[in-house]
Amino acid sequence: MVYTPTRGDVLPRFGEGIQAIPRGGDTVSADVYRDPTRYELERELVLRTSWMIGARGSEIADPGDWVIYEGHGETVVITRQQDGGVSAFHNVCQHRGARLTRGESSGCSRRFVCPWHGWVYDTTGLVVGVPERERFVPEHLDGLRSPEVAAQEWGGFVWINLAGPDEAPDLLDWLGPDIVADLGRFRVEEMILHTKVVYDLNANYKAVVDGFNEVYHATELHHTDKEFTAAQRDTTYHLTGPNSMMFVPRSDSLAKLAATGDHHKYAICHYVVFPNTVFNNNPRHIQVFQPIPISVDLTRFVLWELIYPPDGPDDAGYADYLDKTMAHWAVLQGVIEEDVFVFNELNATRHSAGYRRNIFGAQECKPIEYHATMDHIVQGGSAMDRWKDHPASATAD
Repeated sequence: MVYTPTRGDVLPRFGEGIQAIPRGGDTVSADVYRDPTRYELERELVLRTSWMIGARGSEIADPGDWVIYEGHGETVVITRQQDGGVSAFHNVCQHRGARLTRGESSGCSRRFVCPWHGWVYDTTGLVVGVPERERFVPEHLDGLRSPEVAAQEWGGFVWINLAGPDEAPDLLDWLGPDIVADLGRFRVEEMILHTKVVYDLNANYKAVVDGFNEVYHATELHHTDKEFTAAQRDTTYHLTGPNSMMFVPRSDSLAKLAATGDHHKYAICHYVVFPNTVFNNNPRHIQVFQPIPISVDLTRFVLWELIYPPDGPDDAGYADYLDKTMAHWAVLQGVIEEDVFVFNELNATRHSAGYRRNIFGAQECKPIEYHATMDHIVQGGSAMDRWKDHPASATAD
C-alpha cells in the first residue's frame, strides 16, 4: 500500500486553542518589488546567506553526477561525492573568471576543465591541474579552489547556501523544528520526482512567493466552487521563525478533519521556507515551487511534482493510486497556468504611477510576515533573529 501521511504526534493545527490567524493586516510598498537598488541589497544580504533548493537528490544519484544551479547572478556546481555526500562550489574559474561548465548539460564527471585555458578542477572545486604551471607564482596556486558553497540534504533535496560551509547556519536550524516535524510526516525524501517544469515569469520573485503564501485568491483566479470557498475560511496560519505554514481544510473531508484533527490526511498542508521555497502538499502527492530571481523583474519558476513509490513490486493498489494522482496533477497543471498568467500580468503595472503599495488583509498574514523578515535582514538583522519573535507556531498545549 502506498504511504499515506498522517499527523501522528505532530502538534495539532486545528481545534480549540489553536490561533487561526496570528496577525492582522498591513501594507507593503510597491518599491520592494521593483526597485533595482532594493533587489541588489536582497541579492547581497538575503540570497547569498539563505538556504535554497539547488537540486533534487535523485538528479545527482551516483558519484561524479553534477548539476548546475543558476540565478540572481550566481552559478554553482553541485556534485555527488564518492562517499555519497554532496559538495557545491562556485562555477567560476579562478584564472580569468570563465564558467567551468554550462547549465544546459549535466552528467557524470571526475573533473571540470575550463574551456578557456584548460585549468582543471576536481568535484569539490579544488584546482588540480594548470597548464604550464611553472609560469605562475607558486603561492597564487597553492591550495587554490573555487569558493565552496554550503550543501546539505534534507527531504530528498540538495540545499545550498552561498555563505559557504563555515558561515552558513545548519540547514535543520534554518528549517526549524516546526517545519522539520510537520513537513517531515510526508517522508518527502522517499518520494519520486515525477516531473519538473520551468517557467520564465515577468515578475519579481517575491510577488511569486506572495502568490503561493495565501489562499485568498483561489475563488476568483481558480474559480473554486462554493464548498471550497467556505472551507478555506477555516484555514489556519502558523508563523515559525522566518518560515510559515498554512493548512487549508479539504471541503470533502471537513467532518473527518474535525473528528480526527489529522491535517496531514484531510487538509492541504502548505509550507514556506524563507526566502523562496514553497511546499504545496496534497495528501498523496506534493508540488514544490521555487521562484529563482534572475533580475528585479524576471523570475525562473521551477515546479517539482513528487509522488510516492509503490510499496514493493507487488503493490496491487499502486495503479489506482497513480491513476488518481495523475488525474489530480492534470487539474493542478491548469491551476498553475492560471497562477502563471496572473504573475505575468504584474509586468504591465509594475512601473505605473497608480501602483504604490500592496494592501494585505489578515488572511494574508503569511506574506506580511515574509516581507517583515525580508525588511529585517535588509536593515541589518538576520533571518535566524526572527526566532526571537516567533520561537514556535501558535498551538494548543
